[in-house]
Amino acid sequence: MTIEQINDCFTSAARDEEKGRKHKGLLFVKPNHEEAKGFIVKAKRNLELCHLYKENGFEYKIPEEWFYTIYYCGLAILAMFGVESRSQRCTALFLRYVKNQGLIDYDDEFIERIMVYREKEEETDVDAREKGRYSSRIQMKEVLLQYGEMMTLCKKAIARCEEIVFSQNNYLIPPELLERK
Repeated sequence: MTIEQINDCFTSAARDEEKGRKHKGLLFVKPNHEEAKGFIVKAKRNLELCHLYKENGFEYKIPEEWFYTIYYCGLAILAMFGVESRSQRCTALFLRYVKNQGLIDYDDEFIERIMVYREKEEETDVDAREKGRYSSRIQMKEVLLQYGEMMTLCKKAIARCEEIVFSQNNYLIPPELLERK
C-alpha cells in the first residue's frame, strides 16, 4: 500500500465527478457522524440477516452479509474522516493508511477481509462472497462450519468500529492526502 495508490483513488473519483459520472474511488466530503452511526446500524442488521438465512437454508447468502458487515464498519470510519467511498479496494487502502499513521486502532484482519486482490492465489472475503453469489450452489457446508467464528469476528469489527465512531476524537485527514486534493 502506498500513498500514490490512495491518491489515485481520490484523483480518479474527482475526475469522474467532474465529468458527471459516478465515481469509483474516494471523495473528500464533510465528516458525518450520523452517516457513521447509520453504517453501524446497517452492519448490525446484516448479522440479523445471517441468522435468518441460516435458519431458512440460504447459506449461500451469508458470506455476502459477513463481508458487508465488515465493509459497513469501514465506511463508518471513513465517514468520521469525511471521506466517501464507492470502492472496496480504496476503502481498505484508506483504512490501512490511517491505521499505519496511528490515527485509528483497527484490526488488520478487518481491513484484509475487505481488500480486493487481482492475483488468483490471494483470496479474501470478497472471493467467498462472490462464490456464494455467482455459483449455482445454495447449500454450503463450509459456511455453516465457519458460522460461529465469522459471527464473532463480525461482532468484534462492529464493537471496534463503535469505539472509534463514539469516541471523542476528531478524525482528520492526513495533510499529505489533502495536499493533492
